[in-house]
Amino acid sequence: MRIEGDEEGETPHHHHHHTSVREMRERIERLAVPERVKADARAVFDAIAEAESAVHGEKVENVHLHEVGSWDALADVLAVCWLMDELEPDQILASPVHVGSGMVKCAHGLLPVPAPATERLLRGIPIYQGELRGELCTPTGAALLRHYARDFVPMPRLRVEKCGFGTGKKDFPAANGLRALWGETEEAGERVLELVCNLDDMSGEAVGFAMERLLDAGALDVTTTPIGMKKSRPGIMLTCMCRAEQRDMMLRLLFRHTTTLGVREYACARYTLSRSMRSEETPYGALRVKRAEGWGVRREKPEYEDLAKIARKQDISLREAAEAVLSREF
Repeated sequence: MRIEGDEEGETPHHHHHHTSVREMRERIERLAVPERVKADARAVFDAIAEAESAVHGEKVENVHLHEVGSWDALADVLAVCWLMDELEPDQILASPVHVGSGMVKCAHGLLPVPAPATERLLRGIPIYQGELRGELCTPTGAALLRHYARDFVPMPRLRVEKCGFGTGKKDFPAANGLRALWGETEEAGERVLELVCNLDDMSGEAVGFAMERLLDAGALDVTTTPIGMKKSRPGIMLTCMCRAEQRDMMLRLLFRHTTTLGVREYACARYTLSRSMRSEETPYGALRVKRAEGWGVRREKPEYEDLAKIARKQDISLREAAEAVLSREF
């Protein structure tokens, strides 16, 4: 990547190790790259500046970026942001961060690893120190991880399609490399039980109460199906889905709260999408949004109670509330 005449990997002609946040933003704005890439790059450097501001007790606009203000740091950040813009991954997962150990030499002298700004950027992210001596995660790397990674977990079940591997210039007893895997996550199937009974002599209220008690006790799902029984009597098939360790408790509840004389058990595999919840600020207050993804699928849906609260307050329909707060229809 070439930035204003400097080739990445060459000695730059314009070293500027004390770059202000404003100057860095201006550099980014002058670059001929897509607007989304500029926005992501600004966000990464803003995060670094905020971390430095907190560490030094200075206002953000007074912070000067030292090592991370160099042209090669800008090239690193832009390369990542541009690549992410091109790839458009559904999600980015990272392993817990190995920060290294020992001391690191920076503009303020020798400091323990992780350096203060790096530690600030990694707050809330799982980190660990190993036997390798040296700095394995820089403020730039920490800011990129915080900006892009959705979660920091051991490698999930993944159908790998491509792999990228890059090495650093420092020599360590172990390989100094970073590996990126591109693929599709696949949730493992969970073994569950279905406990089923037929009922023909219970009122709707009594069946509803039994379902409530099963769900309160932790059943994964409880459903009813209308069926025809012997002597042409209409009935209800009650199905309780639970985990194997819940079997005895659910059986007790079924026999206690229904009139059944017997329960059938079926073992089956259950495949699910991974679920998460985020909160979005809207003109009408916070709105929780549920996300489900996996198996090549991703979808989002606003939390009903939050959306209904907005619709009631504004005297509009649920659809109009969704359009008003999210500018799109779910």
